[in-house]
Amino acid sequence: MRYLVREKLFAIGDDYWIEDDQGHKAFLVDGKVLRLRDTFELKDADGRVVAVVKEKAFTVRDAMRIEDADGEVVATVREKLFTPFRDKYLVELAGGGELKVHGDLIDKDYRIEDEHGGELARISRKWFRIRDTYGVEVADGADVGLLLAVAACVDHLTAQD
Repeated sequence: MRYLVREKLFAIGDDYWIEDDQGHKAFLVDGKVLRLRDTFELKDADGRVVAVVKEKAFTVRDAMRIEDADGEVVATVREKLFTPFRDKYLVELAGGGELKVHGDLIDKDYRIEDEHGGELARISRKWFRIRDTYGVEVADGADVGLLLAVAACVDHLTAQD
């Protein structure tokens, strides 16, 4: 399934919709203001919280935590220590394992892979002619909420750099 994301989407304090490839509202990004750290909630079309994303405070490397609706950390997205320019982020899963972010982060043409190199999501600006828009194509059976939250974290952390 492919989702349409507008880059300004992750401006903290703003609420925006992520649409599916049919143009239907699929997920709401609910930005939280007046917080010490950048925070937003990812909600499904029915208003249920799918993920809560919070910037980690006081870390050497930039990082963001992804929590489930119950407040349990499910993943942490962080900068790698020593990396080439194009492979900059790693997703540490709370249940064990890692996801890798590979590609051109600045121009929004990258992929999220599991530990074995299997592609879980592809993020690309090339699919759309609309300015400041990119797509997130999620593999069948993959955790859509988690992967959209990871893409949001990468977008936010890249913009901060």
